[in-house]
Amino acid sequence: MIHVLAIITARSGMRDAVLKEMHANVPAVLAEDGCVEYGPVIDAEDVGPFQTKIGPDSFVVVEKWASIEALRAHAAAPHMQAYGARTKDMLASRVIHVLTPHAG
Repeated sequence: MIHVLAIITARSGMRDAVLKEMHANVPAVLAEDGCVEYGPVIDAEDVGPFQTKIGPDSFVVVEKWASIEALRAHAAAPHMQAYGARTKDMLASRVIHVLTPHAG
């Protein structure tokens, strides 16, 4: 199992527009071979002082993939290329963490 945390920061005031594009793309991603989970999340409200917020311009895409090959195919998928083209001018940054469970 491969886990991905993609931390997306939109240009100021653009997060809702990026999330609209993201939500439109989610069904195509969920239909990909090897996609276990895929969806954007934002800061929860009223959590308390232990929370470190990602902020009003950011969101995290939580992903799980059956294999690294499935993740690579996802990154190259035409719908992801189109999503990237539609949102590139709206983004300030994109940081992608690819992780694997610790067997401990």
